[in-house]
Amino acid sequence: MRTILTILVVLFSLSSCKNNTSKNASAQNSSEMNSAVRFVHNSEKKSVSVYFGESLFTNYLYVEDYYKPVLHPLLTQSGKSLTRGYPINPQPNERVDHPHHVGYWLNYGDVNGLDFWNHSDAIPAEKKEGYGTIFPVSFELDEANSKLSIVTEWKTPDGTVLIEEHTDFVFSEQGSHRMIDRTSTLHAKEDVSLTDNKEGFLGIRVSRALEHPSTKPELFTDANGIPSEVKVLNNDGVTGEYLSSEGITGEAVWGTRAEWVALNGTQDNEAVAITVYDHPENIGYPTFWHARGYGLFAANPLGQKVFSEGELELNASIAKGQSMTVKYRVMVSNGKTIDLETANAYKY
Repeated sequence: MRTILTILVVLFSLSSCKNNTSKNASAQNSSEMNSAVRFVHNSEKKSVSVYFGESLFTNYLYVEDYYKPVLHPLLTQSGKSLTRGYPINPQPNERVDHPHHVGYWLNYGDVNGLDFWNHSDAIPAEKKEGYGTIFPVSFELDEANSKLSIVTEWKTPDGTVLIEEHTDFVFSEQGSHRMIDRTSTLHAKEDVSLTDNKEGFLGIRVSRALEHPSTKPELFTDANGIPSEVKVLNNDGVTGEYLSSEGITGEAVWGTRAEWVALNGTQDNEAVAITVYDHPENIGYPTFWHARGYGLFAANPLGQKVFSEGELELNASIAKGQSMTVKYRVMVSNGKTIDLETANAYKY
């Protein structure tokens, strides 16, 4: 029997994370914290660069061409970029599909009927009225607490602000793992509906090495039916494999629920990985995973209708003046494969 769940979010505000499990705490305490976090804000280039000492980790980019803020690239301690270069810095043999897949981002495909997820320069001018934009209005750089705080506005094409998003990024290093702990509170400036949609919520487009090998051409369409051809490329060096907290591996992870998913691979002869963690108090926990072999790695708690083949449906709404908070951890690793034991040691 089909189950439909509609949630009116009056106030879904998470308190700061409780103490981790003793296993998690032990893992963190045994890993010596590395260089202090340093921020460099360049308003001309519309970027905030995040360094551990002199080593670049990522850039927070709010360039208008991407229609949303993104973190790009995500660099390991050894300097390997685990995000796709295109469209910012295209690399040889990369796919050039889905131009809206840029680095690491958070948005959604159906907010009051507007598509924030698929917006890019590929959208024809006559269809732009169906897409929203997200841009920052204020920054706070707190190096003492390794925290980047940003307020952004989710706007309609006519400039109406639907959501004021308050996000804290806290950056840390633990051994060979680099962490991004994100807390995003969505404050509704109007009544907001987040209708069940597969295009969401937290997304990362990974490097070619972390894709799953593919032997056939594929065609994908977005929520508005716009096709994007994914061509077959040379599979040399393509080594990615998903692993979920439920022990599911490979492309079978797509459409399943899990506390976390790790994506392992080998890049430039070194083991590398990205692990994404859902927070236990997030809406729809444990989240469904929109994890594709061609390189889209996304956690989407609100796409349940597609992922469950119609058995479930989750529509969320935020009343004007109220808010919804979500938290996610992204771990960027190098030097060893992330297995169940390692991933569980760093979960919430």
